[in-house]
Amino acid sequence: MATEKEVLAAFDKIQSEVPGFIACSLVDIDSGMTLAVKSARPDFDLSAASASNTEIVKQKQKTIRALGLKSQLEDMLLTLSDQLHLIKLVGQTSFVYLAAERGTTNLAIMRNSVQKGTAGMS
Repeated sequence: MATEKEVLAAFDKIQSEVPGFIACSLVDIDSGMTLAVKSARPDFDLSAASASNTEIVKQKQKTIRALGLKSQLEDMLLTLSDQLHLIKLVGQTSFVYLAAERGTTNLAIMRNSVQKGTAGMS
């Protein structure tokens, strides 16, 4: 597992690469607690968003098991009218959550940046 310093350096890189960056966090799936955060907007409640998204991840994993699928959850995209939210699993115990402004970002850039940034985290 990457150190907090390494995770924050990855978040700095993600912020520099993703236009419209709002916030990013590394979240523990079991507890829903944030392990590291980076935010460009103080009004964005990253702790609440991270905890809520933990429940989404858990429910999707439960659905995959209930369907008897052999697939592993890699990432999830939540599309809002003005924002894109990307959840990228990092190993079995955590995920990176990224929010960006929909009007100024690009999903391919978001996914690529998070993929590169999370490569050393698991």
